[in-house]
Amino acid sequence: MSSSPFDLDDTADSGGMRKGLTSYGDQGFSLFLRKAFIKGAGFTDSALDRPVVGIADTGSAYNPCHGNAPQLIEAVKRGVMLAGGLPMAFPTISIHESFAAPTSMYLRNLMSMDTEEMIRAQPMDAVVLIGGCDKTVPAQLMGAASAGLPAIQLITGSMLTGSHRGERVGACTDCRRYWARFRAEEIDAVETAEVNNELVASVGTCSVMGTASTMACLAEAMGMTVPGGASPPAVTADRIRIAEQTGAQAVQIARDRLTIDKVLTPAAFENAMRVLLAIGGSTNGIVHLAAIAGRVGLDIDLATLDRMGRETPVLLDLKPSGQHYMEDFHAAGGMATLLRELKPLLRLDALTVTGRTLGEEIERAGPGFRQDVVRSVAKPIYPQGGIAVLRGNLAPGGAIIKQSAADAALMEHEGRAVVFENLEDLARRIDSDELDVTQDDILVLKNIGPKGAPGMPEAGYMPIPRKLARAGVKDIVRISDGRMSGTAFGTIVLHVTPESAVGGPLAYVRSGDRIRLSVANRELSLLVTDEELARRAGESPITPPTAERGYRKLFLDAVTQADQGADFDFLRATRKTGTQP
Repeated sequence: MSSSPFDLDDTADSGGMRKGLTSYGDQGFSLFLRKAFIKGAGFTDSALDRPVVGIADTGSAYNPCHGNAPQLIEAVKRGVMLAGGLPMAFPTISIHESFAAPTSMYLRNLMSMDTEEMIRAQPMDAVVLIGGCDKTVPAQLMGAASAGLPAIQLITGSMLTGSHRGERVGACTDCRRYWARFRAEEIDAVETAEVNNELVASVGTCSVMGTASTMACLAEAMGMTVPGGASPPAVTADRIRIAEQTGAQAVQIARDRLTIDKVLTPAAFENAMRVLLAIGGSTNGIVHLAAIAGRVGLDIDLATLDRMGRETPVLLDLKPSGQHYMEDFHAAGGMATLLRELKPLLRLDALTVTGRTLGEEIERAGPGFRQDVVRSVAKPIYPQGGIAVLRGNLAPGGAIIKQSAADAALMEHEGRAVVFENLEDLARRIDSDELDVTQDDILVLKNIGPKGAPGMPEAGYMPIPRKLARAGVKDIVRISDGRMSGTAFGTIVLHVTPESAVGGPLAYVRSGDRIRLSVANRELSLLVTDEELARRAGESPITPPTAERGYRKLFLDAVTQADQGADFDFLRATRKTGTQP
């Protein structure tokens, strides 16, 4: 009796269209039905016998950072077919930093779950993850790590820079700078409207070292992109060529069964931490790395990160820590140039999606050329890593500061606390001429942590009180349990853990208290006694926020603290002993 194309015996290929069959109680019928429907789209048996590469489509009219997704998908498909695979694009959630309420971070875990479940539910031998805007790349890597298939990341790419009255500008460091000037009444509404037209000159992600650019660089450092995948701007031919190469490589990792856990190893996370420090990367990168690591049973150790920071200088001259933009970084050779300079500090044995090690890829990239965007270790932008980890009685679980984008004069500072209980309190009082505040004080904002807001919004970048801004004050120490955009700058302490909404010490800070910040000593201390803190806690016990239904209930019930990535506790994998990066 001749064999049937719908036979599913022990020797049958478990990949391709035979993978993950729908449950009808008869697997042969399940395959028969699946093929019948897919043939309705015009596919032949020959096409359906190829390795299937899923392509996660995150294009959305609400996401201009992914505005080039249609072109990228076509290029990925071309690469897949040239390599002998069958491309299958499918939609997932798409979230944009400026269009998601209350914050895109609130939806990151939902996007990761969507990504994971669609990878699991649909037949594919490998998946291409197309992401760019801040939370999309971490969400995709989290979901793919949990799904466990061969996976490869494709970055959408950065936007081009614009020009305002002869000055080169780009989102979103320059957005914040011009808005601060408007608040300080240095420019009028007419000029503010003019610059608004120039800050985002094309589709793509922010053109500075914000969270999107940071995650692009970390994805390449972890070996999750093809070489050179981090830096090409969104609208360039280089970006389209990277997409084609990504499609071809996706077929290869499908054939090699190079699953994502073989790439996301402790060595990969060590390399990512080194790169995060060396690029002056977004503080959000720590939260996202912790979440991705948690999905493969690893923990990001903040003490290790801080130790690395003391020996890893900032080498990338990019806003907000430097002066250049992402298109300049690409012209300077991109990540290959940076990795070549960092080589003595990297784990060169880390495997990448090419099947080669990071060390081998650095060698294949060649000797480099003269440029002024990536500095040498001998002449860094900043002598230590961009991020420092702080501890003390105000942050027993840790807090962080982006020291490379802070005012050096405020790095050792003691001041009087000016406290805002929540975002509403901040909005109500920050611009009041009656606010009791001086430039020597320390602004403290509570209840913007993972549970407090919820979703840990990027409100840690508190505006300079208007009366101080009018007086010419450009920076002031600010402390919160929230986050700030990687495009932001200033002497800002973030991710105070535990957060105030769960009863962390930050909840009991009062206006008039003295706070000491010492970046040199890695200290963040509230200058009140332990007994006084305990008394305040007893007087005002904290009840964490809850919700009655829906995703908000799930979020508040399950979200972890910042040091564990603000992921859901039930999505973290069982910890692997002895493998902490």
